[in-house]
Amino acid sequence: MNYHFDIVETKSPVAASNALMKTTFLTLAILLSLARPAPAQTNETGLTDTKPLPTMDFLLQKVVARAVNDEDKNDNLFDMNYQYTRTRTWEYRNSQGELKSREEKSGLENKPQRLAARAAGLSAQKKSAPPKNEPLSETHSNIRGKALKVKDYSIPNLVKRFQLTLVGREMLNGRPALVVDFKPLNDHLPVNQFADKFINQAAGRVWIDEADYAIAQAHIYLTKQVNVLGGLVGAVWKFTYEFTRLRTPEGYWFARRLDWHLEGREVVFNRIVDYHERKLDEQKIIAPAVAH
Repeated sequence: MNYHFDIVETKSPVAASNALMKTTFLTLAILLSLARPAPAQTNETGLTDTKPLPTMDFLLQKVVARAVNDEDKNDNLFDMNYQYTRTRTWEYRNSQGELKSREEKSGLENKPQRLAARAAGLSAQKKSAPPKNEPLSETHSNIRGKALKVKDYSIPNLVKRFQLTLVGREMLNGRPALVVDFKPLNDHLPVNQFADKFINQAAGRVWIDEADYAIAQAHIYLTKQVNVLGGLVGAVWKFTYEFTRLRTPEGYWFARRLDWHLEGREVVFNRIVDYHERKLDEQKIIAPAVAH
């Protein structure tokens, strides 16, 4: 069985970090399924009156089944039934932490008119031409790369990379969640292609909704510095990625917040980059009345 990962092939260390930034819920589920289970620990939140923790094998089966069979359907149903305000912020700082540039975008997503245009096969917005490369400076970074579909990540070539531990059970946004930690199995994992450098150093914690087996929250980070082209072009020495998802009354999961933080070097310029995304004020889409 092969799983598909969205990886970014790039010449800049900041764009290279997209290999982790584009980690999807499916990828997290695969990380869980590939990891070697460690013994479950006691509940760290003191929920001693709740039912016993499930076995790791049972949990993995449920999480992977949902990721493979239900997540795309979940996203489509949420977009069909809800509109919301989406805000995005990018902040670029130098190595001293001084803000050099900031970009903000905000807009109402999934307007009924936009959905109608999409259903009719029309493009709601014209695609703009990709930006041209400009000379690197303290205020400019060419943080883009070539999208690459990696089709050769099968279970056999990843199965020995991760170890996970079922930590316990916590209440998250009023719902019981199972807490799982994962980390690289050792320091001598195979590197067959560029993305392996990031995957091999990924560790973190995920919260799995105990009723739906959806990944409700995640915190991912690099355990070690990752060099790009041997460090001559750049390096990523710190990267963290976090998101929290909420559930609508109908059972649709959506990302309320998404944040990542990167510290690295792009050729000769040190970068600190922060990204923040929010989906706010979600409202049911009311279909207009149809005249008979």
